Amino acid sequence: MKTKEIRDKSIEELRRTAEDLREQLFKLKFQKATGQIENPVKIRLVRKDIARVETILAERLREAQ
Repeated sequence: MKTKEIRDKSIEELRRTAEDLREQLFKLKFQKATGQIENPVKIRLVRKDIARVETILAERLREAQ
């Protein structure tokens, strides 16, 4: 997910995106534990996407105050 795509979203959309990414990360970790994961690098990419979304969400919340 590109940073520009994330910045175009509203606060509520960012929260929903973060929740979806966390769920996806959980599923990937579960696949890794059971040995069914196709691309282990995907875990790292999802974690970075979560960090991007959380950072931009924090910026927006700071601006709102």
